[in-house]
Amino acid sequence: MKESPFLAVIGGSGVYQFPALTDIETIEIDTPYGKPSSPLVVGILHGKKVAFLARHGIGHIFSPSEVNYRANIYALKMIGAHRVVSISACGSLREDYEPGHFVVPNQLFDFTKHRSSSFFGEGMVAHIGSADPYCDDLRKDVIEAVEQTGTTVHDAGVYITIEGPRFSTKAESNLFREWGMSIIGMTASPEAFLAREAGMCYATMAHVTDYDVWHVTEKPVTVEMVLKVAKKNTQNAQTAIQNLVEILPPVSHCECWDALKNAVLTDPKRIPQATKEKTNILFD
Repeated sequence: MKESPFLAVIGGSGVYQFPALTDIETIEIDTPYGKPSSPLVVGILHGKKVAFLARHGIGHIFSPSEVNYRANIYALKMIGAHRVVSISACGSLREDYEPGHFVVPNQLFDFTKHRSSSFFGEGMVAHIGSADPYCDDLRKDVIEAVEQTGTTVHDAGVYITIEGPRFSTKAESNLFREWGMSIIGMTASPEAFLAREAGMCYATMAHVTDYDVWHVTEKPVTVEMVLKVAKKNTQNAQTAIQNLVEILPPVSHCECWDALKNAVLTDPKRIPQATKEKTNILFD
């Protein structure tokens, strides 16, 4: 693909199924970490090239633990993506973050247990800074884009990522609330950290589908409940993405791009050639 995408979007396959997208092409990509969850769908939205990736595969075939997060981010890096927006369904751990609301989190808590969370290893050690895991500039634009839909959007929150695929127990849900978590989901980690390693600006557009299982006057979360609210939320997310493409400034250098500066501790002479070849693209 000659032209790099203006924006990349990771979400459900329904996110990119809207009439405004034209000149659609499907790109099959293989990466050193395997194939991404789905082929990349690239099209023109308001005159700008946008890439979409279905996180759980076409037809939702991968559980959150089975998603190849490294391949997904690497594939977007291969086509030159600099800015990535993740669209994620989530449960609310706060009374005021109601089903149907959107949240653009500013913090992330990784409570996963079984996922490959870094591109590094295999003879090469790198430690990225992740005090602020989301790109603040991109977050501001995402917040504005959602506000333009008329949907209630919360401009901050702590997103805790659990392993899944099961939902939480009441004991877990109440503990997460005591910890000060705002929303709960299964996909932000390690996606956000891999995007940082790849030098990408990353933000999450989370849409609330339920109150998890802690709420005493609401029914515990079920798949049926999630799908019912998610259908409406998806329409608002589509509109927000169209708004975002229109308000985003031209791509310019961001400090997110420099995450690997001085992060590699390994003596270059000791790094295996195969590892160098796999990770070279991350330093572009």
